[in-house]
Amino acid sequence: MTQPAAPQPEEITRMFTRAGGDYLFARWARPIVPVVFGVDDATLATVKAAIEAVVALAGHRMAETDPELGANLMIFFFRDWKELLDVPGLDHLVEGLAGTVARLDAAGANQYRAFRFEKDGAIRACFVFIRVDAALDDTPAETVALSLAARSILFWGDQAFDRYPALAELDGAAVIHPAMALVIRAAYDPSMPHSARDPGHALRLAARVGLLSAEAGK
Repeated sequence: MTQPAAPQPEEITRMFTRAGGDYLFARWARPIVPVVFGVDDATLATVKAAIEAVVALAGHRMAETDPELGANLMIFFFRDWKELLDVPGLDHLVEGLAGTVARLDAAGANQYRAFRFEKDGAIRACFVFIRVDAALDDTPAETVALSLAARSILFWGDQAFDRYPALAELDGAAVIHPAMALVIRAAYDPSMPHSARDPGHALRLAARVGLLSAEAGK
């Protein structure tokens, strides 16, 4: 078996560094409960299957309902950013929604994620917005679904996928990039914290990534 490439500590540090230079790592603590809007039944099944696959990779859990929020991973597919302004109550869930929509519309963006956090810094909820433009129309639903699942399992930094993309191709199908799969698995190690602001956390994470990589290469 080919040994997956293990990202180096400085690369992992960059994966969780914000635009302002602060290190901030966060993972889910509560079970993930997804709900998907704006797709047909076939695409819904594809998205949920992708989420289940990434959650299983992380060794985390899913549930039927969240006792506080009902659903805590809300995914919206749409054609125009302004459609979000008509979703009842969404402006109460996503702070500054109108300004965010205007900014994303002006930039021609096709996706955005907004996170909410627990008191201890763990991910409490994630709102994923996917504008289906011409590029996404030509992308297989399985690829879109797996990408959004990988990008929602951790609170990645702005440069998280500069060195390693979220996805790779194996036998013509999209899979989580082996290097990023190692990071996701290591991030959910039971001995690791749900959140961290000290860059030293990246060294601990890199050590676990290295061990997983070595085990995979045996």
